[in-house]
Amino acid sequence: MEFRKEDSAGYLVNHIARLFARDLQQRIAPLGIVIGQFPILLELWLKDGVSQKDLLAKIDVEQATLANTLNRMERDGLIKRTKNPSDARAQLIWLTDKSAALRENAYDSAQNVNAEALKVLTVSEQERFMVLMRRIISGMRAPQRK
Repeated sequence: MEFRKEDSAGYLVNHIARLFARDLQQRIAPLGIVIGQFPILLELWLKDGVSQKDLLAKIDVEQATLANTLNRMERDGLIKRTKNPSDARAQLIWLTDKSAALRENAYDSAQNVNAEALKVLTVSEQERFMVLMRRIISGMRAPQRK
């Protein structure tokens, strides 16, 4: 059996992801954000004051990767951590004023990258593409929930 990367969903999705990440990194770098921090900020902009465990469940990265990224974000003044009042072993992760102020510019950057990338598709194709990607993500996450 011959493997053709042009016919591999995994290869193509990974390639698209790298291109999106490259373009988004170029746009958010002036904000003082790197691409690995972006998913964490997206979650905290939706709900601030969450545990590391909660973040892990949302962004699908390894525990060590998240811990290292959070350490860098704290060092860079993007997050602060406080003790969790209901669990002394855990900490809650909060946005700082600095990272809260970046939200609109970061959202604009992401929306511009999305619009630029998807402009080769019709509006209907874009909507269908989004539906299919959400379905694949859900299907790939489902076995891990057991």
